[in-house]
Amino acid sequence: MIFIFVGFCTSTCISQSVLIQGQVFGSTDVEGIHVINKTSNKFSTTNTAGFFDVQAKINDTIVFSSVQYKLMSIIVTPKIFREQAINVFLEEQVNNLPEITVGKILSGDLEYDLKNNEMKKPIDFYDVGIPGYTGKPKTQSERRLHEADAGKLIPYIGFGFVLNVHKLLNTISGRTKMLKRRVKQEANIALLNTVKRSVSIEFFRDYPLSKNLREEFFYFCSEDENFEIKCKDKSNIEIYNYLIIKYNQYMNIKKKF
Repeated sequence: MIFIFVGFCTSTCISQSVLIQGQVFGSTDVEGIHVINKTSNKFSTTNTAGFFDVQAKINDTIVFSSVQYKLMSIIVTPKIFREQAINVFLEEQVNNLPEITVGKILSGDLEYDLKNNEMKKPIDFYDVGIPGYTGKPKTQSERRLHEADAGKLIPYIGFGFVLNVHKLLNTISGRTKMLKRRVKQEANIALLNTVKRSVSIEFFRDYPLSKNLREEFFYFCSEDENFEIKCKDKSNIEIYNYLIIKYNQYMNIKKKF
């Protein structure tokens, strides 16, 4: 029984993840360095003082990547996992760039100069052979949800099935459900702000509404179960037409009071 219990505890620790906090040190600026958990594909960046945090498990590989420093990989040891802290010292990257010509003499003819301007895309991580996260940055709530609900509840890791205790506890406590609700609310607010910026001036010019009622109207629209379907990734014309329908509904309700 003792061996079974020890084996269970060991496998549980392997499957659990913790928030590892640390600081990066270097000879120059240490802000904005990519901190990537290659094993779980989690991502973070350092602040102005080089501090960061990233979710990780034992044996995960964490990569520190930036243009100004050499690439560094660190494997999460039991000691790092237990202390949930780490200091990282990076070595400055020296890049020998080919000689280039800075700028060109312009003719003064805008059309001619634009045609003859050899514009190139900015250098990114992949141009200099450094891995980096190029996807859409997650919001704080999205990161927390990913950390709370990451992985399968009962994953298979080679020698048997283990229980993802971290995910189970977040599910039982209701934290995962709460975070999902928060992410949805934030996405709804972001979409509503996009709608306002896109068509509000033209819409209220054609369909007048006093300024003190406009926020109430938009809130009325966002409460519609079809709001996301009708407005997300839609053209301004499609959004405009949807707002007309909601405007008529809104005004009919106001007339009753």
